[in-house]
Amino acid sequence: MFSKLITIFRIPELRRKILLTLLLLAVYRMGFNIPLPFIDQDQLKEFITDAKSGDDAFGQVMQVVSLFSASNISNSTIFGLGIMPYISASIIFQLLGSVYPPLEQLQKEGEAGRRKINEYTRYATVLICLVQSYAWIVGLSSGLGQGESLIMEQFNNVYFYLVCTITMTTGTIFLMWVGEQIDAYGVGNGISLLIMAGILAQMPTAGYTEFIQPAIQNGLAIGTQYGIEKLLLLTGLFLFVVVWVILITQGQRRIPIQSAKHVRGRRVAGGQRQFLPLRVNQAGVMPIIFASSLLIFPYLIFNSIAQTGWGQEIPLIEGIARIFGDRGFIYNILYIVLIYFFCYFWTAITFNPKDMAENLKDYGSFIPGYRPGTRTAAYLEQVMLRITYVGAAFLSIVAIIPTLVAAYMDIPFVLAQFYGGTGLLIVVSVVLDLVQKIDSHLVMRNYSGLLDAEN
Repeated sequence: MFSKLITIFRIPELRRKILLTLLLLAVYRMGFNIPLPFIDQDQLKEFITDAKSGDDAFGQVMQVVSLFSASNISNSTIFGLGIMPYISASIIFQLLGSVYPPLEQLQKEGEAGRRKINEYTRYATVLICLVQSYAWIVGLSSGLGQGESLIMEQFNNVYFYLVCTITMTTGTIFLMWVGEQIDAYGVGNGISLLIMAGILAQMPTAGYTEFIQPAIQNGLAIGTQYGIEKLLLLTGLFLFVVVWVILITQGQRRIPIQSAKHVRGRRVAGGQRQFLPLRVNQAGVMPIIFASSLLIFPYLIFNSIAQTGWGQEIPLIEGIARIFGDRGFIYNILYIVLIYFFCYFWTAITFNPKDMAENLKDYGSFIPGYRPGTRTAAYLEQVMLRITYVGAAFLSIVAIIPTLVAAYMDIPFVLAQFYGGTGLLIVVSVVLDLVQKIDSHLVMRNYSGLLDAEN
């Protein structure tokens, strides 16, 4: 393995791509720690930390926001919004592309259509950033509902709101640009790498503050809040998620394909039996990211309304906000439904059985037992529907594990999220995707891949 790592840096093009990716991620981490001016950062951090350590809905929502946005909401920085506005805009246009004919037509125009949709997504990201950053600054001015402003009194005015709104919006646009540069000139998916970097940066802190430090102070006796059995449970969850993410991500449904024989002169070509690999988890981690992002908005909207004068007079509004904030039974059901929806939705976008059937027909290949064309397309669609159901079930199990562990084992939600749930799922999936992309560069240059066995 060490020799393979050395080989990676011996290839000039691959070395440049990896170093550029690391440099851009380092820039992201530096900006991550540059705070907005004239905000009482210590008081804000203390407030968010208390909320996260408690069982209130606000704390859990902030944990999810920090997890999926590649940001740290407890420290209002120039990258405070993270990449979440861009993800939200992408969700909007992905959904509109299936119901709005002009966008659907753009999706069918190939690369030119995708560039146009990406342009619209950037514009929508700017609008979302302006709204979210202004709402966050206004929230800080009201002490996040606690009555005491977190902004220094002499700077608590409309000009400060404007400067901070533009600064946070610019920070998110810069992160979006960083992700696109990694896509174009680096290695891996830029947005996914930003999210992974944010998670990896928070995992050691979460493990130490939420478990190791309290365990040292109180001991690891069985039956206590930080007992040895909970440590073993977290270790088991960690291994379970890592192993099954690898199995599901690498899992394939191999469909046999027979190529027709061609007689060219005195030579007979074709007639070989091959396989068409269909990934079990075609959508990757995007369904969980999309589902979690959508479920954040109902809480933020209804909780904001519940804080108003007329909202406090309507118990139903506060009850709806509590449903999406407490991550109870109804929330988990909606979570699973959305994961299934986005799994099938994303698979429908990235996998077109009709085009694949036509390509097989054009190359003179066929699936034994099925006529080329419509029958082959129907068979491929049926197989993909079945294996996507399995992949969505796995994602659903991993997604709700942190909630169940936090509720029934009295383990902090943030700890379960990072070491046995969605956070770990994202990290392992992104790392596997990164390794596969590096492998493709190595194989293209006749080197053995990182995942290949030693000869």
